[in-house]
Amino acid sequence: MNRHTLRRSSKIGLPPGTIVHIGKQKVAKATLDVVDYNRRRYSLLQSVAPVEAGPPRPGRKRWLIVCGLQDHKLLEQVGRQWGIHPLVLEDIANTSQRPKVDLFDDYVFVVMRLVNHQAEDRTTSEQVSLILCRQGVLTFLERPSDVFAPVLERLNNPQGRLRNSGPDYLFYALIDVLVDRHFLVLERVAEEMEALTEQALVGKGESPLRAIHQLKTDLLNLRKEVWPLREVVGVLARGEWPWIKEATTLYLRDVYDHTIQIADSIETYREMVTSLLEIYLSSLNNRMNEVMKVLTIIATLFIPLSFIVGIYGMNFAYMPELRWRWGYPVVLAVMAAVAAL
Repeated sequence: MNRHTLRRSSKIGLPPGTIVHIGKQKVAKATLDVVDYNRRRYSLLQSVAPVEAGPPRPGRKRWLIVCGLQDHKLLEQVGRQWGIHPLVLEDIANTSQRPKVDLFDDYVFVVMRLVNHQAEDRTTSEQVSLILCRQGVLTFLERPSDVFAPVLERLNNPQGRLRNSGPDYLFYALIDVLVDRHFLVLERVAEEMEALTEQALVGKGESPLRAIHQLKTDLLNLRKEVWPLREVVGVLARGEWPWIKEATTLYLRDVYDHTIQIADSIETYREMVTSLLEIYLSSLNNRMNEVMKVLTIIATLFIPLSFIVGIYGMNFAYMPELRWRWGYPVVLAVMAAVAAL
């Protein structure tokens, strides 16, 4: 059976817990990185074998990073070693999940989105799954990313809070990075909106209508992801989870405030994009009115002239001025005078 597909319909009739990758395959081969740390030691092992990715030794904490979700055998082996339910592994492989949080007896499972703003002014998102266990944290990415590079750098500091705290604090740090990523995207959206506003008001260059529509679509997609994300962080910040300490809950409440701020900013930008579209359409109407004004002036000038020319263009044999020597220049002078008036 093909375990890689783009459609959910291919899973119809399969037993629950069957791992089928839903989405685009973004890496040729899945990789597995392991970070072991405690107060005195820190180590990063890249591209390790699945047999080496089990729970850590006593006294250590482990951060497991899986990049690439199309390898169902790798997911199954990691799931067996860490005691992850098959339904969770099924959700991890399905990259069309909305942000959510699930509580199990031994771990917390969270699905989030990693947003990116590409060079061609497109906002994209990828699924990131996180599992908090008593002995560590597991993250599952669609492809390698530098989004967690600041967290790795902080782990390398033996005096930092990450090294001296439990896995729940690392879990918070990863969520915080993913949430703050939205601020970077919103800043670029604001810059793009400012450029489009100027382009719409000046009315020069390429039409911004397509870019405005794309920006409106991107903000709509962001809104669909941020609203459930706010619920996820809000649930985690309640302090009802035995694996999250009360001190870490305070930081999660701060992240929850960030999600509210992001949601409010998105709503504000959506209203601004709608206003920007109205400004652009009004600008088009104003420019069209200017063109019509010029055409009306030209038509006003030529209507009486056309009337005079039409009279003398009639083919009657007996017209008073037809054989007059000065008839032609006099008629031209009269037409010039009428146009001037």
